Amino acid sequence: MTVRDILKMGDARLLRLAQPVTAFDSDALHWLITDLLDTMRAANGAGLAAPQIGVDLQVVIFGSHDRNPRYPDRPVVPSTVLVNPVIIPLNDATEDDWEGCLSVPGMRGVVPRWSRIRYTGFDQYGDPIDRVAEGFHARVVQHECDHLWGKLYPMRMTDMTKFGFTEVLFPDIAAGEDD
Repeated sequence: MTVRDILKMGDARLLRLAQPVTAFDSDALHWLITDLLDTMRAANGAGLAAPQIGVDLQVVIFGSHDRNPRYPDRPVVPSTVLVNPVIIPLNDATEDDWEGCLSVPGMRGVVPRWSRIRYTGFDQYGDPIDRVAEGFHARVVQHECDHLWGKLYPMRMTDMTKFGFTEVLFPDIAAGEDD
């Protein structure tokens, strides 16, 4: 098990554009995914992107088989490895909701996101993924993919009065957080 350090907001590496993966089903890609999974689980994350551990590749992981302690009232999102993703909004509707991020520890903010999306890409073996998602699932995918394009959720916020420390905003949730 390799738990990697998660880069924090302010680290310039989080602002870079990630490069597409060109070699699927390789040892290097499998090791990266294992490190991402181990790191995400250790931090109770809902997802993690390769740039968050300093790797400039278009690889994100998200979801789990159980409820996430950082988002106890949210539905389970299917556990997914997504490589070279593309996100397509399926309508113009957006939803504002609270988000947190392992690279912005201890904070939450309200972020507008498309409410319904289609996302495509590949798994680690190069097999295509093509899914429609809405609600929390769509939010998680958009959040993680933003990391591939050098965006952190505060950069998407439209109302900074809805940004603060988790322990102040959500004391019940903060009691179980390690970020």
